[in-house]
Amino acid sequence: MQAVDGGPPLLSHNARQAMNPASAMKLVTTYAALEMLGPAHTWRTEVLADAGPVDGRVNGNVYLRGNGDPKLTLEQFWLLLRQLRLHGVREIAGDLVLDRRAFALPAHDPGEFDNQPLRPYNAGPDALLVNFKSVRLLLQPDPAGKAVSVVAETPSEGLRIDNRLRLASEPCGDWREKLQVTVSGLRIELGGAYPAACGEQALNLAPWAADVQLEGLFRALWRELGGRFSGSVREGAAPANARTLAVQESAPLAELVRDINKYSNNVMARQLFLSLDSERPATIEGARRQLAAWLQANALQLPELVIDNGSGLSRNARISAAGLAQLLSAAWQSPLMPELIASLPLAGVDGTLRKRLQNGPTAGRAHLKTGYLEGVRAIAGYVLDNSGKRWIVVALINDANARLGKPALDALLQWVAER
Repeated sequence: MQAVDGGPPLLSHNARQAMNPASAMKLVTTYAALEMLGPAHTWRTEVLADAGPVDGRVNGNVYLRGNGDPKLTLEQFWLLLRQLRLHGVREIAGDLVLDRRAFALPAHDPGEFDNQPLRPYNAGPDALLVNFKSVRLLLQPDPAGKAVSVVAETPSEGLRIDNRLRLASEPCGDWREKLQVTVSGLRIELGGAYPAACGEQALNLAPWAADVQLEGLFRALWRELGGRFSGSVREGAAPANARTLAVQESAPLAELVRDINKYSNNVMARQLFLSLDSERPATIEGARRQLAAWLQANALQLPELVIDNGSGLSRNARISAAGLAQLLSAAWQSPLMPELIASLPLAGVDGTLRKRLQNGPTAGRAHLKTGYLEGVRAIAGYVLDNSGKRWIVVALINDANARLGKPALDALLQWVAER
């Protein structure tokens, strides 16, 4: 605990010990990105072709080239394809070629971290990441019919839902853990009990490899837009002389860091971390090197820092409480301080702190990044006390029973706010 305007720490305990910060590591990634890339930085996703359309028909291939957009959602992808239609393309006679060469990455195992390969937060980074590689299903209980209906909210050609859910009368609780999800090809089978008390819930899944997911989404949206396509979807490179037909530009970085920090979006953080590497193709090692160079240039000495993917979804990531406090102190003095602070969850108000610290002196007075893994609890950010003085507060717990430390962390924050 340290005043934002400097001076010795008011509290310090094991401050230099390297600890796993879980998602508090996103503070390193997002602050570095704001400084290195600039708050107005954007990413472009492009549609190119061998030649322009003739009477609405592209006779060669069409290329979809990604540059690592952290948030190319369903809506943004639809807008890109709509641009293509508005530019006169009605039919694609060749193939759709996916160009993801902006990143050079090792193979990613989505089940490696926690044996939950279908969870969207386990999706790996991808230069052409569309809709977080996920599909969204709506589960709707029908008490009168004693059944549960499933609606695929994300369009995907060929998707088949095998609904074997049974309606249950038990309390809602952790409803997702009660589901049994099996994926076979383009078929998703849902089984188990779904409590009627849950009402309508969204089930987000990442059931397929990136190319399969993107192909299903493209074919469905292109057909909805009135387009025709009979070719195949494959990975490849856009030729140097390919003609640009449509471009979708992302929101600026200053907006995207809000999603990353407030909702602790791991996939977006992985994408952003790779974007720290200005070389092409970007690599994880390149991002680490450029981050290290930036830290050194700004006299930020974090010798204990171990950063592997930038999201904190890691068993190997390490930083100290003093290291995070040093980063937060530098951020407070930065011209980009407002952008970073606005991206942090506000206690009792929004993001990962919406239902935490709702009552008491901390509510609405603490901007904090949280961290949560099995065996890890963390908070790091800024707290405004009752006298109007702002403090940097960092607390990290690494222990098999770390979950039991949450009341202590909350008590610390309330004590700071009451000063």
